[in-house]
Amino acid sequence: MRVPLTALLCLALAPAAWAQPSLSPADEQAVKELVGRYNAVRDLDDPAAIEALFTADADQLVSSGEWRRGRQALVDGMRKSTQSNPGRRTLTVDTVRPLTTDVAIADARYEIEEQGGATRRMWSTFLAVRTANGWRIAALRNMLPAK
Repeated sequence: MRVPLTALLCLALAPAAWAQPSLSPADEQAVKELVGRYNAVRDLDDPAAIEALFTADADQLVSSGEWRRGRQALVDGMRKSTQSNPGRRTLTVDTVRPLTTDVAIADARYEIEEQGGATRRMWSTFLAVRTANGWRIAALRNMLPAK
């Protein structure tokens, strides 16, 4: 009788072991707002405001294939990119998926409406982590879908 009882106990506890973590609605909103703040400060050319959104060891892979590693490299690269590729940038978060209660992935549609009227459509994925100072971006990936 001992083996079947142990097996039943394992079966009963299995769903909890593989359960997906969840974020509170407030945390999900905070991650979306983090992406919104990122979108807003890029065009302000305010290095301190950009820097405040990222962890010290953050990294970014941009659609050209360039890697930016570390907060200062991200700030410098974003400022240069914004200056050399002017246009109205829009990020719209489609999904926020928790990996743990303190780490989440946010997938966003990323569009740059260029001055000539063309729109560059991409995807951005943000890895957000909860810190003592609130949610911050630890990694960012910009992807240009193949045509």
